[in-house]
Amino acid sequence: MDTLDAVGPRLRSLRKQNQTTLADLSSTTGISVSTLSRLESGSRRPTLELLLPLARAYGVTLDDLVGAPPTGDPRIHMRPVTRNGMTMVPLTRRAGGIQAYKLVIAPESRTTPDLKTHDGYEWVYVLNGRLRVLLGDQDFVLSPGEAAEFDTRVPHWFGAIGDEPVEFLSLFGRQGERAHLRARTKATDG
Repeated sequence: MDTLDAVGPRLRSLRKQNQTTLADLSSTTGISVSTLSRLESGSRRPTLELLLPLARAYGVTLDDLVGAPPTGDPRIHMRPVTRNGMTMVPLTRRAGGIQAYKLVIAPESRTTPDLKTHDGYEWVYVLNGRLRVLLGDQDFVLSPGEAAEFDTRVPHWFGAIGDEPVEFLSLFGRQGERAHLRARTKATDG
């Protein structure tokens, strides 16, 4: 079976799993109900223009949507990106929403602060080393096990303190989503 022939049943399955109607999906993606129906039935060939908004709506990658053939290797190979003295490893693969990263900064790589701003909200948690954080007019150091959260429209910068690299996790919401931790209390008998 051709890879594109399998897209229709996969789209229908994703819609059913998400308990979404064609009308709801049309409203979310801007694709007409009739086009969505033809895509699911296989009577319309999927195009990149149609698949991109569907992948975003379902929170999956294009590879997941079209069913890229498996390589036989079940491991997920996240590609680290090194930029401005930081190595970032993406830990999430879905489009939109809160993104998770592991970041590593070598001690000698970022010594001159260059504060940046952008839309969003960030939560950081230090795993190893010490993280210097400049946030507006504040200058503080986080040690392993410590966390901070802030609006990224406030000028900010990260650097390593000491002789070892700093490793930390970052949860970032581009639309300003904050990380909410929820805990349930266990009911007691009595």
